[in-house]
Amino acid sequence: MKRRQKLGADYVAPSPYTLSAALKNGDVFTKLSIIFFGLGNFARHQIAKGVIFLAGEIGFIVFMIYAGAHNLAMLPSLGWRQASTEWVGAKLVHTAGDNSVLILLYGVCTLVLCAVFVLWWNLAIRSAYKAQCLAGKNGHAPSLLDDIHTLLNEKANILFLALPTLGILIFTVLPLIFMISMAFTSYDHNHLVLFDWVGFENFKTVFSNSGSIVSARLFMSVLGWTLIWAFFATFLNFFCGLFLAMVINRKTTQGKGFWRAIFSMSIAVPQFVSLLVMHQMLQPQGAINRIFMNWGWISDPMPFFTNATWARVTVIVINLWVGIPYTIMQVTGILQNIPADQYEAAEIDGANWWQIFTKITMPYIIFVLTPYLITTFTGNVNNFNVIYLLTRGEPSVVGDSAGKTDLLITWLYKLTVDNNDYNLGAVIGIMTFIVLAVVSLITYRSSGSYKNEEAFR
Repeated sequence: MKRRQKLGADYVAPSPYTLSAALKNGDVFTKLSIIFFGLGNFARHQIAKGVIFLAGEIGFIVFMIYAGAHNLAMLPSLGWRQASTEWVGAKLVHTAGDNSVLILLYGVCTLVLCAVFVLWWNLAIRSAYKAQCLAGKNGHAPSLLDDIHTLLNEKANILFLALPTLGILIFTVLPLIFMISMAFTSYDHNHLVLFDWVGFENFKTVFSNSGSIVSARLFMSVLGWTLIWAFFATFLNFFCGLFLAMVINRKTTQGKGFWRAIFSMSIAVPQFVSLLVMHQMLQPQGAINRIFMNWGWISDPMPFFTNATWARVTVIVINLWVGIPYTIMQVTGILQNIPADQYEAAEIDGANWWQIFTKITMPYIIFVLTPYLITTFTGNVNNFNVIYLLTRGEPSVVGDSAGKTDLLITWLYKLTVDNNDYNLGAVIGIMTFIVLAVVSLITYRSSGSYKNEEAFR
């Protein structure tokens, strides 16, 4: 009732064809569909649906017989057989051992497939019950053409969201589960082929000061800098881009198209090219230091990348060059769509430029751009390019696996690609995901864009 009152005309009642209703009120064909998928559909002459459900069941059973059962059986141990080479008669025979990475991957995929099969089982029973109810009500169940017509009209959202949902499952959820699983293993540079489950030992290593590669001190330092970087990289870009967009959008500004084209051209240049050029120019013997020293402005090279404070300020400033043009393009479109009558009414009432900005322009922009700002903040937490191409995470303290400008994402890269400590990298990945999820959800749910989606408040 509360949802009906809140959504009004947009309210969609839940489907009456639930699993519990099917198990309680279903006839013999519907209940036999628990074991033989599609039987209830066959009984109501829905041959195509019945074949699809039955084919899914048979395919899953065949997979479990030939591969799935073995994958699940190997998952608890992650393998134990070492690779060996021995002479058999006059022939040298190589016997391949177990590969824990593949065992973990296949095991996780099989578990996900089992979860999908449970959903398929649920869908098959509900479909059989729906066919039973509609056949009793209308004298016949919907035909294949009726179902296709429904998918193209009333349920077009299900049809068009099916493929993206499948893509998210395969390319996002599955790798995420695999990474989380890796955090509970001993998969490091000493165990690259065979490794075991170790429970929460990796988390203890990250959140204590007993580890030689990672420690709680190092993790908190990197996390703190990551949040500081993401804050300044997001909001400095936003406010500077907002200021420039408003300047360009003023009535007295000449050549608006020219200025917008200039900023658009900076977006067209590949980011890694700009960052690598900046990296070379700001070296101790780079162009910037050489020019200043030749002019007599400085006697020693400025420590752009050798001093921690200088390096952090440098990456934030250079990121302005990379990010401001995007903000200008975003804000320009919004400024041109703010109703002009609001400005005219404010001017008639005697409002000055600051009151117009704080009461009309800024609230409107924040309302529209809140999801964009959250996405930008998330992207900056994971902004691998700017940090790695400019500083490689340097400067760093001897013995630490992370430098003073390393973000969680670049630290994860070093732990996995450079050091082959995939278990510790997985822990860092999990913590990054938790931080981003908490910040994003709290911020978005507190914003006007979430609370009042229908209109500008």
